[in-house]
Amino acid sequence: MQYLLLIYENERLYDDLSPEQLGNVLQEYGAFTEGIKASGHLRGGEALEPTTKATTVRVRDGKTLTTDGPFAETREQLGGFYLVEAADLDEAIKLAARIPGARVGSIEIRPVMVFDQGA
Repeated sequence: MQYLLLIYENERLYDDLSPEQLGNVLQEYGAFTEGIKASGHLRGGEALEPTTKATTVRVRDGKTLTTDGPFAETREQLGGFYLVEAADLDEAIKLAARIPGARVGSIEIRPVMVFDQGA
């Protein structure tokens, strides 16, 4: 079964890191990514630009409305994701717990909905 592991962190935490500290975090993410790639769990994933570059779209009464930034102010922002293949939720939890961001933020696990393609 596929799961989306959504990485939520306070993106401002990275503003205060030294170049060496940021390099260490990126190395940890690289090691995690290579590990789940080698184990066959990785199906995809990307880091996201900060919320200052986000645009929210709504359609109301047939009109498209856009707003700079995310929909809501929160302490943690969606910073990236991994799409993984896992046997079950327990395995997905074990993978999520290894993501470096889990130590300072949270990882939301969402099963990917499977639609019947034969209908």
